[in-house]
Amino acid sequence: MTTTSLVRAELARLTATPLARLAFIALMVVPLLYGGAYLWANRDPYAKLDQVPAAIVDQDAGATLDGDHVDYGKDVTKEAIDGADFKWTKTSAADARSGVRNGTYDFVVTIPHDFSESLVSAQSDDPKRAKLVMTTADTNSYLASTIAEQAGKTMRTAVAERVGKQAAKTLLVGLADVRDSLGDAVDGAGQLASGAADAANGATTLADGTGKLSSGAAQLAAGTKDLPAQMTKLNDGAQKLASGAASLSSGLQSAKQQTASLPAQTAQLNEGAQKVAAGNKKLADTVDSFSSDVDGLQPVDAETVIAQIEANLPEGVTLSEEQTAAIAKAVTDVNTAGANAKTTYDATKSSVDQLRDGSAQVAAGTQQLAAKSPQLASGIATAADGASQLASGSSQVAAGTSQLAAAAPSLSSGASQLATGAASADDGAKSLASGLTKLQSGSSELADKLDEGRTKIPASTASERNDQASVISDPVKVGTDDVASASNYGAGLAPFFISLAAWIGMYALFLILKPISKRAITAVRKPLQVVLGGWLTPVLLGVVQMVALFFIVRFALDLNVVHAGATIGIMVLASATFAAIIMALNVLLGSVGQFLGLVLMLVQLVTAGGTFPWQTLPGPLAALHFALPMTYSVDAIRQTMYGGNLGTAWSDAGVLACWLLGSLLVAFVVTARQTRSRTLRDLRPSLIG
Repeated sequence: MTTTSLVRAELARLTATPLARLAFIALMVVPLLYGGAYLWANRDPYAKLDQVPAAIVDQDAGATLDGDHVDYGKDVTKEAIDGADFKWTKTSAADARSGVRNGTYDFVVTIPHDFSESLVSAQSDDPKRAKLVMTTADTNSYLASTIAEQAGKTMRTAVAERVGKQAAKTLLVGLADVRDSLGDAVDGAGQLASGAADAANGATTLADGTGKLSSGAAQLAAGTKDLPAQMTKLNDGAQKLASGAASLSSGLQSAKQQTASLPAQTAQLNEGAQKVAAGNKKLADTVDSFSSDVDGLQPVDAETVIAQIEANLPEGVTLSEEQTAAIAKAVTDVNTAGANAKTTYDATKSSVDQLRDGSAQVAAGTQQLAAKSPQLASGIATAADGASQLASGSSQVAAGTSQLAAAAPSLSSGASQLATGAASADDGAKSLASGLTKLQSGSSELADKLDEGRTKIPASTASERNDQASVISDPVKVGTDDVASASNYGAGLAPFFISLAAWIGMYALFLILKPISKRAITAVRKPLQVVLGGWLTPVLLGVVQMVALFFIVRFALDLNVVHAGATIGIMVLASATFAAIIMALNVLLGSVGQFLGLVLMLVQLVTAGGTFPWQTLPGPLAALHFALPMTYSVDAIRQTMYGGNLGTAWSDAGVLACWLLGSLLVAFVVTARQTRSRTLRDLRPSLIG
């Protein structure tokens, strides 16, 4: 009996009766139903999320932003409903809560009344976070809570992007306005620097003038310092002259009787008059020497000085009221002191001129009197009259010199005050010139720094600012660079459920298939042929199952497969490997081994890493992940189906081949033993079945 005859005999046994054929067909379609139905149900569940019932409750009262009313809650509600990601229903809070409890809605999104107010509070001094309230009930579906969480994150991202864009746009517009304002400030600072330069030049000129005024006033004060003493001496002389003139008049009156001594007396009088004339002339010359200085004391107009100072100030800069009053007072003091000095000088000069003229006349008269003293007797009456006039004139001279002596201290004091005021004005003018120079330097530096700051703010148009605000509000976009990609959720699960279907298919077939033929063991005694015959029968049926399942996956469910031939090859190899494993368990342990095949399937169900990454498994199960064969069938189908690394697929196929050969070896060893001898254990009925 050959291997081929063993396969034909087993297939004939499976189709011998209608009931056997029905059972055979039913078990053949079990993996197709399992793999096809499950993948069909989960082909693309995310595409059906718009059928998931969800409620949205908008309680937002709105807020005011830049004078306008905004209602972000209304916008979020509209975007959610228009987006149709879920089957949204806008409803009240009470209806939404009861709907979650009774299953009408899988989850509810509630927008609180202060939602907009919280969003715009970022521009206030009391910012608050806005929040969305998610209401779920795991009694509806555990995944509904996860889906609701993702929906909330999506809404949060959309709102954050919108609010962030508005805030960024406001910020960018503000920066643009600041840039424009800095440009105006740069121009103003330049004008200020130019005006400060002109004002500094004018202040320098003013300082030069006040310096000259201070110097002249100091000279005038020095010249008038000794004037009171000189005027006192002049007054004493004039008083003596008046007294002498009075005595002369009295004497001339008596000269009519006493003319004998007249020549000697007139000579003496002439000598004294000459001395008086010489002293008066010297006094007049001294007073005349101050003429040019006093004439130079011209009054200064305070308004003209203030106007000149203000004209040199930069645009927008004016003198304060205190500064204007101080300048006006200084100019008034200077004018008053100059006027007093000039008035005193004029009065003194007039008196001295009269004194000089009178003393000159006296000198001339006494000279004539001395010359004509011999004829004095005849003209004594005329001399007496002249003496009376001299007495009267000398009295006037004495009165004038008294006034001059009284005014001299005022003139000296006024000149000193003028010198002090001029010195103060000179110091002020120099300080003003220095301050304006610093103002010019500082305003120039200010213009440079403002221009430097302006250039650091990039210029932008309204369109550019809108693009910049979009980038700032949503700075990161997640791009995809898939090395290997499943077309949808169903394709992602397909490798796992194809592998499970292959195991279930073999497990179901071995419910009606004989692992090995007992008759062949006894009659043929060729363990290799017996093992291959028992293994090839489920393998051939597994090939049919896997090819049919591939067509269901690829064409009925329209799941993308990159390497179709390689995928079919891995599916067939996995089915053959699982057939060898289950056969070896049956050969070794009988029906108990068949049960262990079910247990092994359940273990691989959680260790193969078909849904979640294997790294999430507990330690013991993670260790089994690398030990069991379904791990490698799942990984190999992923590589071929998604267009991954074919080298890895070959490596996985090698592991499956090792499991295949190892299982056949176990079956061969047990079968070979049974061909030589039987044990009571071999003859003992199975615990199961």
